[in-house]
Amino acid sequence: MSDDSPSETREAPIDDAVVHRAADETGVDPDELADALVEFNAALLGQHSKFEREGDHVTVDDVRAYRVPRAAWDDVVADFSFDDDVEEAVHRAHAEQARLAFASTADADEGFANDEAGVVIGVDTAEQF
Repeated sequence: MSDDSPSETREAPIDDAVVHRAADETGVDPDELADALVEFNAALLGQHSKFEREGDHVTVDDVRAYRVPRAAWDDVVADFSFDDDVEEAVHRAHAEQARLAFASTADADEGFANDEAGVVIGVDTAEQF
């Protein structure tokens, strides 16, 4: 199986198709969104324990998806100076990727309430222990 997604997208744990859907839905350039997702993911690395305290999580293919209160998402994204449309695209990409991860796990509830957000973070080997 080949990975034909742009190298910039592979640095963030968001599928290329999800990036393109979120970009299309918000009118953001896919490359701009991919760059924002890489920047956002770099800031999220090492924050697994914070999100584990906030809500449920599943791990699929070296990516951990969290279902957290929307306030937790708002706290993290507040540290960035994304334009409103880019911020919305980042949110949509994370939400969709998290929903896909929860849906692919047999023993997890895949539903998200209106006041919950999805967050996905790559898991490196050291963080798994």
